[in-house]
Amino acid sequence: MFYEPKDGHGLPHNPFNAIVTPRPIGWISTRGKDGSENLAPYSFFNAVAYVPPQVMFASTSAKDDRDFGKDSATNIRDTGVFCVNIVEYAARDVMNVSSGTYPAEVDEFAKAGIERAECTVIPCSRVANAPASLECRVTQIVQLAGKENRLVIGEVVGVHMRDDCLVDGIFDVTKFNPLTRLGYRDYSVVREVFSLARPDD
Repeated sequence: MFYEPKDGHGLPHNPFNAIVTPRPIGWISTRGKDGSENLAPYSFFNAVAYVPPQVMFASTSAKDDRDFGKDSATNIRDTGVFCVNIVEYAARDVMNVSSGTYPAEVDEFAKAGIERAECTVIPCSRVANAPASLECRVTQIVQLAGKENRLVIGEVVGVHMRDDCLVDGIFDVTKFNPLTRLGYRDYSVVREVFSLARPDD
């Protein structure tokens, strides 16, 4: 099968998200300029550079009560900071609760019963028991093609790692099993890892 997206795919559901998988989930916490808290998962998320360390996520839809897409994008535009919390398999249900479309004043930490902690470098909350959290300062917000498609790039200025996830100096993902996003309503979980040496190692 071949299709051009501009012409549609003719399938019951859009296959694009199912093709580009698995995708890590950035559980983005932000604080509004009014002090309100927000927590939402984004699967258009990844690390993009080592030095300085940088991450990106894309917000791709609008809300009637915001003028800059979703709550996360609005808060980041207004404050210049955000925190990426890594999602473990054990947190799948509360992460899903936080994915709902709620009014701007709703605090997803409270809605889903998620314990929060204050970030160290930036004025923002983080998921207290996350395997890792990345405190970020925005470097760019890029308007992508499409009315509400915005790419947020941030420099990582603080890193939290849960002690039980460090084994002999290595951050061991098998200690918490990262949740990953597939297509449709599907997810997966990382339970096994293997190593490959590069030819020039």
